[in-house]
Amino acid sequence: MRITNKQLKAFIEDANLVDSKELEKAMKKAEKEDRSVGEILLQKGLITEEKLASLRAYIAGVPYVDLTKVKIDPEVLHIIPESIARKNNIIAYKREGNNLEVAMEDPTDIQTVDFIRKKSGLKILPRYTSEKGIKSTLKLYEESLEKEFEGLVDKEEGEIKLEKAKEGEEVMGKEELAKEAEELPIIRIVDSILRHAITQRASDIHIEPEEKDVLVRYRIDGILHDAMTLPKKVQDGVVARIKILSNLRLDEHRLPQDGRFTIKSDEGKVSFRVSILPVFDGEKVVLRLLREEAKGFGLEELGYRGEALERLERAIRKPLGMILATGPTGSGKTTTLYTLLDIVNEPGVNISTVEDPIEYRMPRINQTQIKPQIGLTFANGLRALVRQDPDVIMVGEIRDEETASLGINAALTGHLVLSTIHTNSAAGAMPRLIDMGQEPFLISSTLILAVGQRLVRKLCPKTKEKYTLSKKELESLEREVDLDRMLKLMKDQKAIDKNTQWEDIEFYKAKPSEDCPDGYKGRLGIYEVLEVTETIRKLISENATIDEIEDQAKKEGMTTMLEDGIIKAAQGITTLEEVFRVTSE
Repeated sequence: MRITNKQLKAFIEDANLVDSKELEKAMKKAEKEDRSVGEILLQKGLITEEKLASLRAYIAGVPYVDLTKVKIDPEVLHIIPESIARKNNIIAYKREGNNLEVAMEDPTDIQTVDFIRKKSGLKILPRYTSEKGIKSTLKLYEESLEKEFEGLVDKEEGEIKLEKAKEGEEVMGKEELAKEAEELPIIRIVDSILRHAITQRASDIHIEPEEKDVLVRYRIDGILHDAMTLPKKVQDGVVARIKILSNLRLDEHRLPQDGRFTIKSDEGKVSFRVSILPVFDGEKVVLRLLREEAKGFGLEELGYRGEALERLERAIRKPLGMILATGPTGSGKTTTLYTLLDIVNEPGVNISTVEDPIEYRMPRINQTQIKPQIGLTFANGLRALVRQDPDVIMVGEIRDEETASLGINAALTGHLVLSTIHTNSAAGAMPRLIDMGQEPFLISSTLILAVGQRLVRKLCPKTKEKYTLSKKELESLEREVDLDRMLKLMKDQKAIDKNTQWEDIEFYKAKPSEDCPDGYKGRLGIYEVLEVTETIRKLISENATIDEIEDQAKKEGMTTMLEDGIIKAAQGITTLEEVFRVTSE
């Protein structure tokens, strides 16, 4: 049953839990903002999460459980996989025979209850609990992972006999490594590392051999975090297991190797792009996680706003020309291109791509993976694509003169070409193409638009703290941006009211919590979208510098990445510290 605000208010009054005046204020605010009165009382600190959850349970006639006071058997906890528990805010905490008691924020969620029933084969008994109780209990999954590794190493001590090799000596031959990689403890260790990386939404896994142990780290929201430490004796077995999954050579320890494998998880198919590099204490493994299904993001969801959004939407509807996304590795360039492809992916449009790697699978798009070892490079792939009657071509990256030349020629001959190029800013794309041997007049004739981008971490909305800039902080900011121009941009984009001055602008600081250990959760792009106008074309033809092109673009309405980041900080999406961290890299 759905508990209405009126029902909740009546029970709070009867129980005399909140001052009547404060309750009336909260009720009016809830009606005005179409929110739950309980949520508003929580934000004001007038009621605790546990009290509110127990009250909801009483109204609904469903038992309430305080998870912070319940001892949960790990076997019962793992009846519901961690990824499902986190996604649906549901905890299995007690089992008696065929009955499984589960704690939920919303026990009326029949779909989730039915899913758990089918997955477990047990009778599900839903119970009310608080969000706080669920968040604290989810930590048990992490604790159980550490115990799982301890148990594996202790229990299987006799089975894991790997020792550090002396210099110039192999630990094991190919056959022994293959056998070790198929041992149950090694398989379970690798599976656990992969499973927890998926659950924690990591983008990369780093397995780093050290002198006495092996460090495992996850990159989450662009920042590396220590995940676990493994004993040195499992190092060779773990690396061998990953090599087998990636179809790499087991007996090659001196040269780098690259591979790929895919697994199915509760969150769909996940591909792992594998890079193995020999280092002093062994072989370092880095795995990039790629969710194979296309995200289906819109440009606004990625963080495009205002004039930048309009420029990009205009550009993608043009029948021919070139659009470039610029920025360092991991700045979201490929996601921008996939989103643009999704916009033009219509029945009457033939789209072909040549990529390294294919990060997302997209329906109705012909995607080709390059294979340099057999001669299928970006240049060769692009040359073949042009003969496939495409309307839109996406090239994963312009790395060399040949690919740049073919891309420009394809744009000249009636195709819309999308690609990425490694430069620090949108304005840097033009001089970079010239450095690759392309004629300025050809670049000015084909380039429609260049996007510069970075990814910033988003503030956790529940814990962020307001503050205003001090005089010293404002002086420091003035050294980075034109304050008058910045103030006008913020007002134009409605980040602040028209009469607001710098000393009144509210920014936010990150505050750590159980749900957001760093005070951040998720990432969003900050952008600069440089449209190639007649004046910009003239500057390109004249071999203008990056600064000259950027200054002209700003005069014509371009918001720089730094400015876009400051606007998003003023909107409470991120922090100034985060914006300066990524734009100064």
